[in-house]
Amino acid sequence: MPETSLELSILMPCLNEAETLEICIQKAKAFLRESGIAGEVLVADNGSTDGSQDIARAAGARVVPVAAKGYGSALRGGIEAALGTYVIMGDADDSYDFSNLTPFVEKLRSGYDVVIGNRFQGGIAPGAMPWLHRFLGNPVLTALGRVFFRSPAGDFHCGLRGIRRERYAALGLRTTGMEFASEMIIKSSLHGFRIAEVPTTLRPDGRSRPPHLRTWHDGWRHLRFMLLYSPRWLFLMPGLLIFGIGLVGGIALLLGRVVIGSVVFDVHSLFVAGLACMLGYQLMIFAVFTKSFAIVEGFYPSPRYFDWIFRYVNLETGILAGLAMSLAGLALVIAAVLGWQSAEFGGLDPRVTMRQLVPGAVLLTLGVQTVYSSFFLSILGLRRD
Repeated sequence: MPETSLELSILMPCLNEAETLEICIQKAKAFLRESGIAGEVLVADNGSTDGSQDIARAAGARVVPVAAKGYGSALRGGIEAALGTYVIMGDADDSYDFSNLTPFVEKLRSGYDVVIGNRFQGGIAPGAMPWLHRFLGNPVLTALGRVFFRSPAGDFHCGLRGIRRERYAALGLRTTGMEFASEMIIKSSLHGFRIAEVPTTLRPDGRSRPPHLRTWHDGWRHLRFMLLYSPRWLFLMPGLLIFGIGLVGGIALLLGRVVIGSVVFDVHSLFVAGLACMLGYQLMIFAVFTKSFAIVEGFYPSPRYFDWIFRYVNLETGILAGLAMSLAGLALVIAAVLGWQSAEFGGLDPRVTMRQLVPGAVLLTLGVQTVYSSFFLSILGLRRD
């Protein structure tokens, strides 16, 4: 980060915004002048071919060319080149009011690390946001973000937001596209940053061309990013649910058939319960792998319990637990074979033998999975060391 004496950088990502860029810069410069803030207007140009660069310079902005394509790439390049203590970023399509940034500056001055606009609180003018975005996309993705990451943000995808420049590097932002908006809030929440919201108005943009945003494509990218950054909800919770159902059902069916009304659950249902246990267990292991890899590679901040896991839940304990399960399963399989032998390897009653083979096979499988998963988890621990 460059050293600076400026307080504020107003950053605008730009890709062919010749129609609206000048008015945005004029509003931003007027705000700096009227508020008496020492600052700059910075345009992160992402390869415009309509003369946006010349328009920006003529209007008094500093232009930073960013070769890597994408909304996220432009913002990352602009933040890294910014000279202000605070950076407030917003789209250069004249949909946000750069002449009214005082609430953002006040929050940053009071100690908040990240300040995000909330369009649902400030007001959305008719025609400013497609109804699918307003009533489905943004509310659903914001709700998921609040549940998955305990974020206080009520508008995950507002394009007007500010950050303390010195705190930016700690986030390690990596996305290049529209999901940058989600990544910034998610990682700020995970790192325990102080996050504030301010009501923000949204007006129809002043461009004659369609926006760069692609509804379903970019919406899926946001959702995919949230799921990848939340192994708890992608793997652990479904795994616990499936494993729990399989375990409870399996234990009940081991004692005998279960009759509910006219429906009879017996050994065939026991087989399905065993499959559910194995599937759920595998998902829970994926959750551990994903979380460990994300922490080791720096995608995810290390929680307090991470060192404890590698100290006590190590290769040796995993091998012992896996061998214990495998031996128990093997014992049940051997008991079933001995029962078959006592019948002179003839026909057997599946209602008896399946109650030995199914739990035996499940325990044997889970034991082997545990042993090899412990080796893989230890490899991640070695890379961390």
